[in-house]
Amino acid sequence: MSLKKRGVMIVLSSPSGAGKTTLVNLISKNKNYFISISHTTRTPRSNENNGKDYFFVDESKFQKLIKQNEFLEYAKVFNNYYGTSKKNIIDNLEKGKNVIFDIDWQGTEQIIARKLDYKLITIFILPPSKSVLYDRLSNRDMKDKLIVEERMKQFDKDVLHWKKYNYVVVNDDLKKCYDKIIDILDAEINDKKSKYDKIFIENHIKNLI
Repeated sequence: MSLKKRGVMIVLSSPSGAGKTTLVNLISKNKNYFISISHTTRTPRSNENNGKDYFFVDESKFQKLIKQNEFLEYAKVFNNYYGTSKKNIIDNLEKGKNVIFDIDWQGTEQIIARKLDYKLITIFILPPSKSVLYDRLSNRDMKDKLIVEERMKQFDKDVLHWKKYNYVVVNDDLKKCYDKIIDILDAEINDKKSKYDKIFIENHIKNLI
């Protein structure tokens, strides 16, 4: 089967709070992409539903899935496990469905290392500033300031992984960021390269950290 008839793997990653989940949901809704729903040991937030946002499982169940080699990738993030079920992804790709992932840099590295026989597009999302990121985290159903501070401390480490991605986009305005990602995806899926200002991104990251 040719790559044209197979689905494409699209990965969106970002430091916590930069907006990747919102963007993944928008892209999936408007482009009819299949969203990879991760398993996690994290406690659900008040607006999250099992089987829609995540498959919420306890740690013993997660460890069992690891031993059974069920995951395409998995990682421990902020003391909780996250993992992508392999079978569901491959089934959809073989049916010609484009699959979009909402995962962190650790999971992205694992998927890249697998060298699967599907086109892979990786995009890293950045916030416009640390102050905006702090505000987003504080307003995202996180009343515990310790949790927000923990994620802010992790930010400087997470952002350093941007070089491993095909593209980096700044989420300073949701619609503009969405439009830029769609332009990238439309070009890449049609075997073209999208314009990418790497110098701008490098300067932006220097300002962030």
